[in-house]
This record gives sequence, C-alpha cells and structure tokens, in this order.
Amino acid sequence: MLTNLSKKKLEQQGYKFTGDHSTTKICHWTKNDLTKGSPCYKNKFYNIQSNQCAQMTPNMFCSNLCDFCWRDIPTGNNIKMNKIDNPDEIIENTIKEQLKTISGFGGNNNLDKEKFKQAQTIKHFAISLTGEPTLYPKLGELINKLHKRKISSFLVTNGQYPEAIEKLEKTNSLPTQIYLSLDAPTKELYFDIDKPTLKDFWERFTKTINLFNKIKNRTRTVLRITAVKNRNMCNEKDYAELIKKADPKFLEIKGFVLLGPSIEKLTFENVPSHKEIKEFA
Repeated sequence: MLTNLSKKKLEQQGYKFTGDHSTTKICHWTKNDLTKGSPCYKNKFYNIQSNQCAQMTPNMFCSNLCDFCWRDIPTGNNIKMNKIDNPDEIIENTIKEQLKTISGFGGNNNLDKEKFKQAQTIKHFAISLTGEPTLYPKLGELINKLHKRKISSFLVTNGQYPEAIEKLEKTNSLPTQIYLSLDAPTKELYFDIDKPTLKDFWERFTKTINLFNKIKNRTRTVLRITAVKNRNMCNEKDYAELIKKADPKFLEIKGFVLLGPSIEKLTFENVPSHKEIKEFA
C-alpha cells in the first residue's frame, strides 16, 4: 500500500514509471528548447541537444538526504527494487513516455517545428532524474544497450558506491560522461549538508574521487559542485585537494536554487548570486 501511495504521489509530480522502480520525467529544458529555442547549459558545455534528451533513472532510492535537493527523496525512497527492471524495457518505456509527453507540444504556437521533428529521435539519456542510479544492478547492461542504439549516456552519482563504478570499468560499460557530485570539501561539511545514511560515507566518497582519476582517459569525467551560500562555499584549499586527486576533464560550479523540498531546509539567503559563484570559482 505504501509503495502504491508513493507511486501515485510521484505520478502527480510528473514522474512516469518505466518499470517497477524506474522512472522518467520530461526536463524543463527539453520543453524550453522546443518552444523558446533555449537549451540546457549542457548544450554549450557538452553538445547535448536538449530537445533530444530524455531525463530518467533506473532507481529512485538515494542514500543521501541532501539539504539542497529539490527532489522528493522520502517518497522516492519508498520505491524498492523488489523485482529488477529489464534494461530493454526501461529504454523502450522511457522513449515511449518521452514521445507521448512531447506530442502535446504539436499545437503550441511557439513550437519550433524543426526541433520538434528532431525530438522524435532520442539521442541522449541523462541518467540523473532522482535517486542513486549506481545502485541498479544492471546499470552496465543498460548503458551498453543505449550505446548500441547510438544514444549517449550521462550518469550522475553521489559517489557512495565506488564498487559499482569499478564494475562499470571492468565490464567496459562506462557511460559517455560521468558526473560526481562534490557537495563538500571535508568529512564534517559533507555530513552536515548531504545527510548521508551510510556510516563510512567519507571513505566511500574519497574512493570514488580516486577512481575518477583512474577512468579519466576512458570516459568524460566531471566534478559538479552545487554551491550553497553560507553552507559549502568555503574551504577552497580542501576542495582543490579533492579536485587534484580526481583530475577530472571538467569542473562545474552551479548555484543552488530554492526549489521543491529544499524550501523546508534552506532559504533565499542560501542562494548565491552569479557574482558570488564566479568569485568562488
């Protein structure tokens, strides 16, 4: 009953279930690109076509309860992997739900018809919707099947499961690009802002940092800092040490935005200005 109520609540929020524990949800920037010609920053940084990108996850559970997260973590954490979703079905259902959702844009007066035509072919999977995707036991199989379809994969991880990334490397299943959320420069600050549920969270995270250095020549590696004013925009030298250890291809610093459940934990005082983000960078 609890799972059914959670699914209903998530569906009301726009999530489309693509399996028992897999979901997709059309991204704001996909809609924006179709109607306003304004794509996601990833278009400029990484050449992702927002109108052809599907945002999804094969797992909704997350071991961190980050203060700045705009996702409904408590509800998502009720969705368990009692039955493991099939990778082919996840892919097919994600594409099906994406095309079904964007079909409604056909009558929009602001629609870019050429981009709408392109959007009928999905080119990118952003495996980052919610939850921690590296917990999905068939993640490598999912990624390989995407690549066989000429669909690129962009995986976001909190770094709490380094063994899953090691498995991707050993089975030649690394994604096109992998992001690691670098939310804090020290163990104490990580505990304060990420609210990890695993006791050895810092050891796990730093192991993933070292793994990034190991795989950097086999995939595009990105460290991503969500900058929260008065919380984690500090200890620059400690950040620098972690960045040096990972030696990523890219470093992203983006400002926290007060959205979703984060409004219960943070305020507008935690939203940095662009000037403050640049100074921190």
